[in-house]
Amino acid sequence: MDMARLFSALVLVVSLLAAPTPAQAHAATGAPNPVVLWNSNAQQAIYEVARQAPYVAPRSFAMVHGAIYDAVNAISGTPYEPYLTAPPARRGDSLDAAVAAAAYRVLISLFPAQAASLDEMYADALAKVPAGGAKNRGITVGERAAAAMIAARVGDGAFGDATWNASTAPGQWRPTPPTLGSDGAWVGDLRPFVIPRGDMFRTAGPPALTGAAWARDFNEVKAIGAVNSTVRTPDQTEAAIWWHDRRLTEWEIKRQVAERQHLGTLPAARFFAIAEIANADSLIACFNEKKFWNFWRPVTAVQSAADDGNPRTAPDPAWMPLLVTPPFPDYTSGHTCSTSTIMYAMRSFFGRDSIPFSAYSADSGTTRHFPSFSAALDEVVEARIWGGVHYREADVQGVRIGNGVAKYVLSHEFRRR
Repeated sequence: MDMARLFSALVLVVSLLAAPTPAQAHAATGAPNPVVLWNSNAQQAIYEVARQAPYVAPRSFAMVHGAIYDAVNAISGTPYEPYLTAPPARRGDSLDAAVAAAAYRVLISLFPAQAASLDEMYADALAKVPAGGAKNRGITVGERAAAAMIAARVGDGAFGDATWNASTAPGQWRPTPPTLGSDGAWVGDLRPFVIPRGDMFRTAGPPALTGAAWARDFNEVKAIGAVNSTVRTPDQTEAAIWWHDRRLTEWEIKRQVAERQHLGTLPAARFFAIAEIANADSLIACFNEKKFWNFWRPVTAVQSAADDGNPRTAPDPAWMPLLVTPPFPDYTSGHTCSTSTIMYAMRSFFGRDSIPFSAYSADSGTTRHFPSFSAALDEVVEARIWGGVHYREADVQGVRIGNGVAKYVLSHEFRRR
């Protein structure tokens, strides 16, 4: 090689080494990570506007972030196994444009009535991307990833006509006061994103009504979960209300951790895809359990304890829980299924448990701080009892299901090629 060519090669190497990574580029310009931005945009469309319930929204988030991941992974050279597809792409295609296009196309397919606001979000995101071939190619990659996701979820059972089996038999679920609602039965029949079947993590079921284990769970929630409990502390009351605010575990905590750990676009895309897709499957497995066991909620059990055949339980026809009981059966706890999945995913992704985080809840008007993912999970197990909406066994088994789903997803998808 002559000296001129050698000099040119060295200049190229130095320039490549000095070029900022996507994370550095976003940090230097003050621009938000596009994956985090579109998670926030998705929350606005899915939860704040469409008002999808916490057991419905995970499907929508999984679709958004699965498409984002496939688009970003393709442009990055497909270092990880695609979830559905690896659209033709090349390094240098705009990641920001790809993320925006993937998220926008999925969201507009789910919520066509929100076209005006979604169009505005999309236009604002694309306006920040320099015009040219890289931008155009990035858009195309994102659109193709979104199209694959939309097609994959056609006929998956979403919003089906399944109903809960309301019954007045002891131990069986029935609509609960004050809402007397019944909703979400189709979630347990939804086709999973990764796990083979919704019943893959079937448990042994709730405790027998005549046994000591049932009496312990019953008396615990009756004492500490009542709206007028005299044994629940102010901090426990705050925690119960704080954890009932689904904006926190579903989105706020993940975004905070991603930003504080300075994730670049590809790591953030992979992180959110793992967490959201595993969360969707965890809720499917949980609701499959709910449908199979059809177990009554604490408000029903306490008011009707004279029918459970257990001399260690006593009825209180006026008993009501601190929180409003969700409109579906107790066993297992959807909240602990979901939270354990997300905490397991974060612990595995970052390779350690002791990452501190905090979040503010408008519902409780307070901020709670946690030194680790496991500490947060430990508290939510208690918080659902303090709120009077779940028994301990429902929470504990929910954690087991959530951990199992997360472990399965991590061992079968999103792996390095």
